[in-house]
Amino acid sequence: MLRNVITPRIFIAATRQDDGKTTTCIGLFAALQSRFENIGYIKPVGQRFVSIEGHQIDEDSLLIGRTYHVRSPLKAMSPIAVEPDFTRRYLTGGCLHELETRIQSAFDEAAWEKDFIIIEGTGHAGVGSVFDLSNARVAQLLGSKVIIVTQGGIGRPIDEIALNLPLFEKHHVEVLGVILNKVLDDKRDHLHYVEAGLARFGLPLLGAIPFHQELRKPTLNQIAQAIRGTFLSGEEYKRRRAGKIILSTMSSRHLAQKNTTGSLLITTADREEIIINALGAARENFQALTGIILTENIPPTPALLDYIRYCQVPCITTPSESFTVASTISRMVVKTETGDHEKIHLIQQLVENNIALDRILEAIGGCRRIKLPQSS
Repeated sequence: MLRNVITPRIFIAATRQDDGKTTTCIGLFAALQSRFENIGYIKPVGQRFVSIEGHQIDEDSLLIGRTYHVRSPLKAMSPIAVEPDFTRRYLTGGCLHELETRIQSAFDEAAWEKDFIIIEGTGHAGVGSVFDLSNARVAQLLGSKVIIVTQGGIGRPIDEIALNLPLFEKHHVEVLGVILNKVLDDKRDHLHYVEAGLARFGLPLLGAIPFHQELRKPTLNQIAQAIRGTFLSGEEYKRRRAGKIILSTMSSRHLAQKNTTGSLLITTADREEIIINALGAARENFQALTGIILTENIPPTPALLDYIRYCQVPCITTPSESFTVASTISRMVVKTETGDHEKIHLIQQLVENNIALDRILEAIGGCRRIKLPQSS
């Protein structure tokens, strides 16, 4: 049974995967730091995880824990990792009581001596239902009210909220309101329509986080992982973000006429003329070329590799073909990495400036230990 029923808490849910729950949690955590001394975090059910000291830790728990130096054990912030055979094992003899007890105990530990705790869900309200731990059930189990995050728009987000609400209602979980994420600049004037649509469900709009192109750009490190690539040089620049993609199908003359600022060149190592021209631009402007991906496992000549290193341009080699690499990058869902301070700072600004924090705290209630301003 849950012992901590005092610490103020909020459950961040979504209408679908990759709608922006973690982005909201990152920004909300920073915003709450202006109000509370000690904030906690937990992701009760995680699907993407890494192994740390013998424990499977959700990647988002690791991100939040290390970004904000959360004073809780990582295993308390990530009690259940849905491994590949997790669902099959549960359906053939799993124990719901044991899972629920694990979540409740982890929450009590993660919330210990905290002034506020953020609970991050996994996907839409029904995710986890196959093993009886849907987001709605977990929110009920932890006695938390919910904020739903959904992508910008009018019709689709409201329709998807309509699909999610009945499950929260079934579990007697109160939904406080909605945060829109990735709202296009030319759609901000339409927010009153969203508010009118939400009002039909008795829900307020608690925030509208703008779309920002930088948040969609993958880092070279993420690209290398996605294409099974290896750094030949410049791994110290792995946090660089790739914008435009240039394929080696164009001529070197055309490339010379093209604005390559922030571009990622994808080619084979035997297209030396194109590579050298791109490197020349990078020598004149360090930002002209984000990096080079050499495909089909064709190794560069020692002289070319030395020149790439001399120009301090990150270079990744991969066995895949150029078009396959470009397609893989275009389909990537870009997550926030631990240590990506530039992106995290941008998220903090976007969320803090575009959510109604006072309104959220008032709706949660019970937030008593407010941080006092520092005396000068």
